Amino acid sequence: MKRTIRSVNRAEMFTFKRWGRKAYSLFSVMKKPVRIGVLLAVYTTVTEPEFTFAQTDSSKVSMEYNLDEVEVSAQRAPVVFSQVARIVSVIGREEIEAAPVQSIQELLEYALSVDVRQRGVHGVQADISVRGGSFDQTLILLNGVNISDPQTGHHALDLPVSLKNIQRIEILEGSAARVFGPNAFSGVINIITNSEGHTNLKADVSVGQHKLADINLSGNLSTGNWNQFIAFNHMSSDGYIDNTDFKTWNAFYQAKLNTKPGTLDFQIGHTDKDFGANSFYTATYPNQFEATKTTFASVKFETGTKIHLIPSVYWRRHQDRFELFRDNPATWYAGHNYHLTDVFGSNLNAWFNSQLGKTAFGAEIRTENVWSNVLGKPLTTPIAVPGESDQFFTKSYSRTTISYFAEHSVYLEDFSISAGAMTNWISDLGFGWNIYPGIDASYSLTNHFKIYGSANSTLRMPTFTDLFYNGPTNIGNPDLKPEKSVTYEGGIKLTSIGFSGHVDVYHRRGKDLIDWVRENEADKWQTKNLTRINSTGFELSGNFFPEKIWKESIFITKLGLNYSYSKLDKGGNNFFSNYVLDNLKHKLDIEINHKIWSKLKGSWRFSYQDRNGIRTQSESYEPFWLVNLRVMWKTPSTEIYAMASNLFDTNYYDLGTVEQPGRWISFGISHQINFK
Repeated sequence: MKRTIRSVNRAEMFTFKRWGRKAYSLFSVMKKPVRIGVLLAVYTTVTEPEFTFAQTDSSKVSMEYNLDEVEVSAQRAPVVFSQVARIVSVIGREEIEAAPVQSIQELLEYALSVDVRQRGVHGVQADISVRGGSFDQTLILLNGVNISDPQTGHHALDLPVSLKNIQRIEILEGSAARVFGPNAFSGVINIITNSEGHTNLKADVSVGQHKLADINLSGNLSTGNWNQFIAFNHMSSDGYIDNTDFKTWNAFYQAKLNTKPGTLDFQIGHTDKDFGANSFYTATYPNQFEATKTTFASVKFETGTKIHLIPSVYWRRHQDRFELFRDNPATWYAGHNYHLTDVFGSNLNAWFNSQLGKTAFGAEIRTENVWSNVLGKPLTTPIAVPGESDQFFTKSYSRTTISYFAEHSVYLEDFSISAGAMTNWISDLGFGWNIYPGIDASYSLTNHFKIYGSANSTLRMPTFTDLFYNGPTNIGNPDLKPEKSVTYEGGIKLTSIGFSGHVDVYHRRGKDLIDWVRENEADKWQTKNLTRINSTGFELSGNFFPEKIWKESIFITKLGLNYSYSKLDKGGNNFFSNYVLDNLKHKLDIEINHKIWSKLKGSWRFSYQDRNGIRTQSESYEPFWLVNLRVMWKTPSTEIYAMASNLFDTNYYDLGTVEQPGRWISFGISHQINFK
């Protein structure tokens, strides 16, 4: 059976390839076979294979792959998988389908060192951070393209795709400016869609408590050199408490064309969200409401043999209306907040092989623009707000960033090293040109043990909200500087038959970190560059597959465990922090997948969270356990499932006074038709 596995880091794809016994084949030079342990050494999550109608149920097939060569883009240029010197956690399609969750945000809740602080459930809105960073310090990619929001990280996960359309999610922890550019501060999350495969149609419908309805329709068309994927989604609910109702719509299209000169990749998507925002931004006025619209498009072309060239362009527009009072406004209320951001980006990446290793270089230019009645500098002539009557933008602001990249990697039999740097210029901040270098290295002690270490520097630009937002409880600061950090980490990766895992420690030294702070509880929150905040952490991850270890059918098919500890040191500063210091101190996630009977299976997720900080003036965050369960009956074409989130009805808070939902039960069915 031939298998193909793909992984994306930035915008490039990789595949397993048989290069025969040619002189330039790396593994021919090494005179060594490649085992699946190589793959497990890099991934903290193993993806099981998918099968069509004519194939055996995946639960009865062992994961055996005969590999000659594995090529992956884990840096600016593709690298051999066994030589990647950093860990990329991957949530694969089989794990996504088994997870007892309804949205991408809820799925990421169980990823190692990822902190998801939900305001609105089922993908409405969430703040996501990695390794104790803030929600503005995580870079979000869709199929390798930067879709981060310059207005605020609250909108970073306004994605034009639903969980049902996701093939894989890759999470790179730590700083990565030399690979991904500015704002890759504490981590990078790359969301990859179902863009390749046989021609098929799929429908997935689920309903649940609180009048939850989730409808997903998608199709894939593969004809010759063309591969096209299209998906539609609508989700709605009346909400679990007052003013938590929501409606969301998604539409997404992706096309890939393979030609003799190269490969063209095009994607476009749109999402609409309307939702009650109970206490989202302040507990003083709980009856808030928000409506957002996001449109995104990108095109990329990859060509070349000796020198590979990959030019790409992208555009993202985000529009939102925020209502402090959904109804019955106060007499002093001047009206709603309106914002529209446009982001345009273009980059060129190039790489080539030589006797000295692999060299990559590139450049990127990105412009970020906002029109608003709150954020920015005054306009000479007001501009009408699209889609709104008698409303005008009275302020605007724009900035441009230019980045240049260079990287060189050397690979030996047991040792690899990759070093590079990004130099960056930001307009209108008086920041000048600055260089952000980094280096990764790894060494294989045995076939089962590998040690690795890295040191990388990065920066994060202030958002438009950081710079300009003034409200009843907030004061912006237009004089903010970019925040900077250097992250050091090292660890051990272990692989064996039926097991993969790693242990690592990291230390991030942050300077000029941006946060909303106040010295007294009666003061307004104000954005400031904090002098220094250091973060130190420990991570442990392991995945066990008992059937592969004991070579027989066993009740439990997978056992996964992730634990992370993070400590932030703010030095001698005496202030209240709204975001930066409210990090997860302890996070433990346990995954258990097991058989029940015949095609009936169960999947459990247990999560323990202990957070630093206070959520009100008198209450700290209390630690809590969450349990989610999914029971599914599955054939290669049809699945019937039931889910229970927060099974034991735990009362908990992710952020401030935003009450999270109790037990929520839902049922669904999906069916796929494959065309040969």
